[in-house]
Amino acid sequence: MYSIEELKASKGCSLYHYAKQIIPGGTQLLSKRPEMFAPDIWPSYYKEASGTKVIDLDGREFIDMSIMSVGASILGYSDKDVDKEVIKSIKKGVTSSLVCPEEVELSKRLLELHPWFDMVRFARSGGEAMSIAVRIARAHSKKDKILFSGYHGWCDWYLASNILDKNNLDGHLMGGLDPNGVPNSLVNSAIPFNANSIESLLEKIKNFYNEIGVIVIEPARGEDAPEGYLKNLKELADDIGAVLIFDEITSGFRKCVGGSHKVYGINPHMAVFAKSMANGYAMSAVVGQRKVMQSAQDSFISSTNWTERIGPTAALATIDKYIDKKVDIHINKAGERVKRIWVEAAKSADISIKVSGISSLASFAFNYENNIPLQTFFTVEMLKRGFLGFRQFKPSYSHQDKDLELYNIAVKEIFKMISRDIDCKKTNYQSQHSGFQRLTSE
Repeated sequence: MYSIEELKASKGCSLYHYAKQIIPGGTQLLSKRPEMFAPDIWPSYYKEASGTKVIDLDGREFIDMSIMSVGASILGYSDKDVDKEVIKSIKKGVTSSLVCPEEVELSKRLLELHPWFDMVRFARSGGEAMSIAVRIARAHSKKDKILFSGYHGWCDWYLASNILDKNNLDGHLMGGLDPNGVPNSLVNSAIPFNANSIESLLEKIKNFYNEIGVIVIEPARGEDAPEGYLKNLKELADDIGAVLIFDEITSGFRKCVGGSHKVYGINPHMAVFAKSMANGYAMSAVVGQRKVMQSAQDSFISSTNWTERIGPTAALATIDKYIDKKVDIHINKAGERVKRIWVEAAKSADISIKVSGISSLASFAFNYENNIPLQTFFTVEMLKRGFLGFRQFKPSYSHQDKDLELYNIAVKEIFKMISRDIDCKKTNYQSQHSGFQRLTSE
């Protein structure tokens, strides 16, 4: 057990306080801010990571039963097989005035996994890949308006939805996102809709039906789409001449090798992948039908670092191992077991929780008004027991039975503690943030 005093006095906490003075927002990714977990307690920085183990700057070891690098490390940290191929590629030269052949090989591999697509473009992060996809889709449809559901990153086209109403994106994973810096001229160019109801969507767009050039959705995150919904959405896109994009940045490689839409049997015009496809190395892809993708040549989409060798090499090695080890079966079994751990522990402790998410993107919430303080308490108690624990669990191939058994013991202990103090009267931890909040320098 780690004490709360030593966690608060960690080198990571101290470094993060300094970082906020020289890095706006403290770090580059909102989802990794310590404030999203346990302010002034979360370890903040890592020295080493391997398998499911993370070692902080003080040498403390934690089992990661939380977000596994925001879902990117699907095989586990520092996977030897992927790293071996990357190291070989580094020794051969990461970049040159010529193009690396690995980008052609990766294109072929992605098209083999998704034979309904014909062409591929690459980038190195999910947000920029989504911007590329939207640019291509608008170029093809010759129409500017975008309908979307779900979370799609930091770019102007997405945040434009919040120009008139800062709450427009609140139901799409991340609340409180501020559109400052997004041109006001983009107002009403991106319109959110609630997923899973074609009827509500048709009612919402009846006054600008023919202005829609792009429809963007996450095919799976919180729950599976209702039967027939994705089919109806594809038919709607075809009827109005819009390009249907599936954002598989999070859901890709979670249900199966490649896109989750393979399981649903509905093929969009384009799909976007990142995160899990390269096990934490920077890599993303836009895959689509030839008639749509060729429109990339009617615009200008180009970047030096999209041609480096490491990303494609890591993606090829990750996909090979994923297929060889049947990683989809492993992570979905692990996710189902963790869901059962939460449910059984809550029942034993006589507390109420809500479990949601597909098996490999599971989450839970306490069914009480003070859910956020309770979540913070859970996270802190997990840290004390040597876990990075959170309301989400993104399993990896490295998660083994021993990790889940230890986690099960910890969850049962903490849920019983919560049942004895459901109002959090005995704790005074600063509550975790539930969405975007501006941070002050310290």
